[in-house]
Amino acid sequence: MPRAGLTTDRLVAAAADLADEAGYQNVTLSALARRFGVKDASLYAHVRGLRDLRTRMALLAGGEMIDRIAAAVAGRTGGEALAAFADAYREYALAHPGRYAATRIPLDQYLVADSPALRRTAEITYGMLRAYDLEEPDLTDAVRLLRSTFHGFCALEAQGAFGDPREVTASWNRSIGALHVALLNWPREKAR
Repeated sequence: MPRAGLTTDRLVAAAADLADEAGYQNVTLSALARRFGVKDASLYAHVRGLRDLRTRMALLAGGEMIDRIAAAVAGRTGGEALAAFADAYREYALAHPGRYAATRIPLDQYLVADSPALRRTAEITYGMLRAYDLEEPDLTDAVRLLRSTFHGFCALEAQGAFGDPREVTASWNRSIGALHVALLNWPREKAR
């Protein structure tokens, strides 16, 4: 019997909060059960296990992140859209480190196909890239470049890996400017 007031959505939200507070790797069913004052076994009425919980966290965080990105890019195109997209990505990653870490886990492909948040992520990302007139396979390569650049920069920044004297945001802005130039001058590869 599920405990009164305990729902899957509440558990996932609490797990995401715990991830931001204590780190993604410290989210366990035991830690979550303690937070709710229940036994670990009580959680299995709402999630199938830790993998299921973490997958749900990834989908929650991915939805939150793309909502912020979508709001940021609305009405913008080209370099302005790219900068707004990148800034919203960075702000989310730095403000919510545990949630952001959850978005990096590999997901089963059946979940990707069924997730409105992940479909929306693809729509917003590819929509933002329309201004660069890229077609496959170049479009996929461009998405991978952006994702790896954004993630790498945010991961290093979160770890305090960028030292003085250059202010980090100035370097971020230059990096996004360089990506814009790269996208404008993308070496085209014909689809095979």
